[in-house]
Amino acid sequence: MNATGPTVAQHFVGKAPEVRAIYDRLCKTVSTFGPWEEDPKKTSIHLNRKTAFAGVATRKGALVLTVKATRKLSGPRVFKAEQASARRWHIEVKLAKPSDLDAEVIAWLRESYEMSA
Repeated sequence: MNATGPTVAQHFVGKAPEVRAIYDRLCKTVSTFGPWEEDPKKTSIHLNRKTAFAGVATRKGALVLTVKATRKLSGPRVFKAEQASARRWHIEVKLAKPSDLDAEVIAWLRESYEMSA
């Protein structure tokens, strides 16, 4: 860590190259939605609009993407769904390769982005 806090680059030290490729594809996709900012934290990178609409945690060979939803999302790709409040869910999806960021995940990401207006 540096004096101003963690950087995005620090989250990728010691990780497989595919992890950065997934993150880069994620950022490119989110940029098509509208304005947003990266907000690196100690253990994850928040993607913010007015508020955080996604969290990215790097692992050795994958990313864990957390998005907000108004309902419980389920399916084989969702490995954690946590109800944060009466109308808010936090959904975690593991992305192991760039192609895992497919139409379904992009739709969830866009919905989360719109919730953060």
